[in-house]
Amino acid sequence: MSSLGFGDSYFAVGKGGISQFQTMVAYLGGSAFQTIVDNPVTAFRQLVQQYAVDLKGNVQDPTVARQEAMQAFKNAPMAASLSGLGPRLIGVGFKRVPKFGSLLAISFFLEKDGKVGYAAATGASIVSAPFINPVRMVEKQQRAYFKQSGATKPIMDILREAAAQNFRPLFRGTIPLMGHSLASATTGLVGQPVLEKKIRKELGATGLGQLATGLISSSIVSPIYVVMTNPLSRLEVIMQTSSIQGKAVSLPAACKEILLDSKTYGLRGIFRGQGIGVVKAIISLTTFHQGRIYCMDWFKERNVRLGYADKK
Repeated sequence: MSSLGFGDSYFAVGKGGISQFQTMVAYLGGSAFQTIVDNPVTAFRQLVQQYAVDLKGNVQDPTVARQEAMQAFKNAPMAASLSGLGPRLIGVGFKRVPKFGSLLAISFFLEKDGKVGYAAATGASIVSAPFINPVRMVEKQQRAYFKQSGATKPIMDILREAAAQNFRPLFRGTIPLMGHSLASATTGLVGQPVLEKKIRKELGATGLGQLATGLISSSIVSPIYVVMTNPLSRLEVIMQTSSIQGKAVSLPAACKEILLDSKTYGLRGIFRGQGIGVVKAIISLTTFHQGRIYCMDWFKERNVRLGYADKK
């Protein structure tokens, strides 16, 4: 195992009844489960935010944008719901391995108990951004042209267009992504598990199960997370849904578009997709952590059964 670049301790079962390698696999398993479940909501939210501007470049009412997004789903429900799912599942490896790997590695070295903390979340957000951004760019480009074609854009077409410019377009939106990733890590990966444990402790006598307490904690964390990330998500959508072959939208230009939106439609303009974002966050956080916990419990039971760990 050490020939793969990891020390034997990475695969050794620790005091918690699980190895670092198994913990990493559990995080990836939870992420894959979350990706499949929340993809339709993710796609709808992007369209709501993308249709803030019509095909002529004019800012339009949030109600109109939402209606156009709903019409896109009505016209091609399966294509819309599954759009971007391929890149997102591939991204479980390309995106999550650097993010979760750096997150768990930093936690292992900085935290005495190895638990994920805010320092690890910050480091992981910065280190993983260059790996995550190309996948998010391809995902958004796949569903960027529903209004014109009613179909997803093939991945190979996107990559060929990017290759013509030495793949530079795949890194559009990296700066807002770092902020988005940091907010996601601190609230979702750090805050939600801590809150879930406190809720389980307080409501343990009521007989609520882990799924119920996880759903409650996700419902509390999600609005905070969405308020922090919604403007950043808007910046990503603006910068990553413009034509790869055309001129890139700079970060200042994207900020100006949001400012114009806010002047025209007030808070409704700034927080386009906020409501659906809260729904998405609740679904995403709950499914990710339940999938992660299920995988970790399975590994712990397996380690006990094979004699690698003592039964508690």
